[in-house]
Amino acid sequence: MSSAGSSPLILATRSLGKLHELGPMLAASGIATVTLDAAGIPEHAADEEGLEHFDTFEDNALAKARYFFERAGRRPTAADDSGLEVVALGGRPGVRTKRWSGRTDLSGRTLDAANNAKMLSELSGVADRRARYVCVAAYIDAQGERVFRGESTGRILDAARGTGGFGYDPLFLSDDLGVTFAEATREQKEQVSHRGRAFAQLAEWVTRTSRRSSG
Repeated sequence: MSSAGSSPLILATRSLGKLHELGPMLAASGIATVTLDAAGIPEHAADEEGLEHFDTFEDNALAKARYFFERAGRRPTAADDSGLEVVALGGRPGVRTKRWSGRTDLSGRTLDAANNAKMLSELSGVADRRARYVCVAAYIDAQGERVFRGESTGRILDAARGTGGFGYDPLFLSDDLGVTFAEATREQKEQVSHRGRAFAQLAEWVTRTSRRSSG
């Protein structure tokens, strides 16, 4: 198990936004982490882009975790798959959230902007704006695999608000916070976000299991 004083947990994501959120959160739980770059795992873009081709968040998260677990020399590894499900769109974009716009030529903030533009277009004139973020975090070590699911409800605004966060955060008005995820601080978002809730479960389980095995 990965905890303070043992092998750092590999955070299997290339997303700077996710790393910004997850590193401090797990550190606060006493779990040391290392990024893929810091672990000396170079990017194989073609392979990595094809990992998340399944129809569920669970299968996608596990596929990513398994891939990087092997590339990291079978060290403890955590990965996630997350997405936005909009009621009026029948649950779309769901597992296709990251590439919903179809702009495979874009990445980072420019891809976020294209996805947000498509969201606003799809919901133009739609009254029901209910939505939820979903995250499934997958953890793998030499002892086996485990998944943790977190959800956060809200609604989609008709214009962006805030400059923080990433993805659809400027459009997602959180039921818990009363502001968009892009208006919230990292600490506020961590308490109620889908990713925060999934990884809080992961951190609690890793810590508890580590204490049991060392005691």
